[in-house]
Amino acid sequence: MHARAAAYFRELQDRICAALEAADGGGRFREDTWDRPGGGGGRSRVLENGAVVEKGGVNFSEVYGELTPEFAKQLPGDGLTFTAAGVSLVIHPRSPLIPTVHANFRYLTHGSKAWFGGGADLTPYYPFREDVVHFHRVWKRVCDAHAGVADHARMKRDCDEYFHLKHRGEARGVGGIFFDYHDATEATFAFVRAAGDAFVESYLPVVERRKGLAYTPEQRVFQEYRRGRYVEFNLVYDRGTVFGLKTDGRTESILMSLPPVVRYVYDYRPEPGSPEAELTDYWLKPRDWAAEGA
Repeated sequence: MHARAAAYFRELQDRICAALEAADGGGRFREDTWDRPGGGGGRSRVLENGAVVEKGGVNFSEVYGELTPEFAKQLPGDGLTFTAAGVSLVIHPRSPLIPTVHANFRYLTHGSKAWFGGGADLTPYYPFREDVVHFHRVWKRVCDAHAGVADHARMKRDCDEYFHLKHRGEARGVGGIFFDYHDATEATFAFVRAAGDAFVESYLPVVERRKGLAYTPEQRVFQEYRRGRYVEFNLVYDRGTVFGLKTDGRTESILMSLPPVVRYVYDYRPEPGSPEAELTDYWLKPRDWAAEGA
């Protein structure tokens, strides 16, 4: 299953990159292939300064080797040997009216244990209800079609709980789905393929609807401020970042998820009743978006 999963993730990277380049209309992904000293490697693709994408990365990796005894205790399975294959992406658009998006799908083994994990989530700055509802409905449809292994209500709840900045007491975005440690059965693999295939449908219509809209310098400033939350989550909590750094992955590829321009403002407080205040007061509160009217 490792070989089949790796082949699928590699092909998925190709399809997603092609779709994003078409949506951007000008930018092209730069590809770097790399080898991991302990075994395996990957290919990182980064698009910078595009017409729509300010910075985006779509990475494929297939690595293997030994874990440290300390880190091995934190994972299911036994012994020290591991393998991992997956595709991971983060897209930071230039416009504050287009949400940042993250997705990853992965297959891992640790000794006698093998599992799949992954998901996708949306981080808007000036949300449009139509976009948020669309994103969630795509993932609900995928989960419902694989109900034997994919419980949408649970995966949505797990996403809301995982992408939560505990030290801020707030969500990173409006969620999506998240799953981990799902036994590597054929049914689970079928769900993972369906989810990977659905990413373009979940996000590109949002990009197309918003990429022609004008925005103000003030909205751009707010986007840069909120990007700081993205940085905090990825450096403090993100499992993929932790796994990559603890297994001697390629640092540039691991940290490609960070936005290109970020603004930290001391004790920032948005004007009450403003769209900026509405983001945290309304949009970042977990709710059943798939059941909402667009």
